[in-house]
This record gives sequence, structure tokens and C-alpha cells, in this order.
Amino acid sequence: MAKKDIGKDLLAKERRNKILELMQEDGSARVKQLSSLFKVSEPTIRQDLEKLELDGFVTREHGGAFLNTVSQQVSNLTLQHQENLDKKALIARRAAEFVAPGDRIILDSGSTMTELAKCLANVEDLTVITNALNIALVMGANPTCELLVTGGEFKAPTLSLTGDRAALFFSNVYVDKLFLATGGVSPAFELTYPGFSDIVVKKAMINVARETYLLADSSKFGKVSFASLGSMECVQYLITDSGISSSIAERIAGLGVKVIIA
Repeated sequence: MAKKDIGKDLLAKERRNKILELMQEDGSARVKQLSSLFKVSEPTIRQDLEKLELDGFVTREHGGAFLNTVSQQVSNLTLQHQENLDKKALIARRAAEFVAPGDRIILDSGSTMTELAKCLANVEDLTVITNALNIALVMGANPTCELLVTGGEFKAPTLSLTGDRAALFFSNVYVDKLFLATGGVSPAFELTYPGFSDIVVKKAMINVARETYLLADSSKFGKVSFASLGSMECVQYLITDSGISSSIAERIAGLGVKVIIA
């Protein structure tokens, strides 16, 4: 194979990986949307989806495709991303130390936040706002918890609600603490996410919180996804694990963010 052909093949493989990453966040995707996002033709995207279907990741439908694991995930209330759960559990336990009975808090969606919800399940008199249906079920089992759930578009892989309607929920809300998730932290210390629809929701959450705690395991650093929320300077605290390098921790502290190692 010629070098030029190898280069094209690598680009196609990278694009397919990104398409899969996006679908693992949103559950499905449309050909037209992907064509615009990746700036390639619709026939090229259809070829990508065909390859992902042959590999067993997705099922194609007219105009797009959906993730094969969606039905099972929703039925079992399981999340798409289950890696590094040991680190996430440590981070969650440390984060729970910052929550006191009577606090008004927002719990973002995701696997780390799910671990945090488990840690908070018996804390009394909390007011909890969340856009994650699985977290709502955990916190709703506590009879002393005042639980509020946003509206919005349902995303099966994260069992969450997103988009403008979810963001609108926070218009007249004020909370003590927000516990925020991220898909990745870029080398420039931007918070990045696979799904664009989440950005408006996370901005709305940050705007109504007195303090924001970012919960991110060390594997998230250096990872770049499609959409950017902006600089880490939008949070006051980072809770992570001991796998983070000292140089990265120092640079984050230099942004005015307090780094807490679980």
C-alpha cells in the first residue's frame, strides 16, 4: 500500500473512532450531522457507519445509526463508560466529605457522579438537582432528600437529560455546590466533552452554583473531545486521584483551582 493510501486509511480509522465516541455519548447519530461535523461527504459517512456496523458497534437505519448497547443499558440502568471505577470511587468518597446535611447541590451525570450519589444516599436533608435518571433513583430512595430532576432530551449511554430544556431548568435556581463531570481535560486545560448538547447544560449549572467541584480521574488529562466548555478556571476545586502528574497539578493550581488528591 502506498504511503498516501496508508495516510487516508489512518484518517478514516481516526474519524470512525471519533464517530463511535460521539455515539457512545449520544446513543445515535445522523449521517447529515456527521457529514457536517467531520467535513466529509455523506457517502463517506455511510461507509464509516457500515464499517462500524460490521465491527458490531452500531446498527444502521435510514439516515443514520444507533449504538447496539442502548437497549441493554436502558433496561439495566447501566452507563456506557465503566472504566477506572476504582479511581472514580476514591474520588467520589473524597468529594462526599464536602457535602453536609442541609446542602443544596447539583449532581452532574456520569459514572463518577453515580459513585458520589451512592456515597450521599444516606445524608439527611439534602436538596439535590440532577439531570441523570440513574442518580435520581439513588437519591430518591432517601426520604429526607428533596430531589429535583431536569427535563430535556434523553441520552441513553449516560442515562441523562440534556439540551436547551435541561439548561432552562436552572434559570431560577441557586445552589451551594455543583459536582461537575468532564469527558476530558485538554493540554491547554480546557474541559472537553463528546456531546455538544451538554455544553449549554453545564454552563447553566456553573452559573447557579456558589462553588464548583470538578471530579476527574487522572486518565482524563490530555484527552480532547469535540466540544469545549472553556478553561478549568470556571471551577474552584479539582478532585482527582494520585495518578495525576505533579507538574499538571501545579499548573492547574496556578490557574487558581484548588487541587485535591483522593
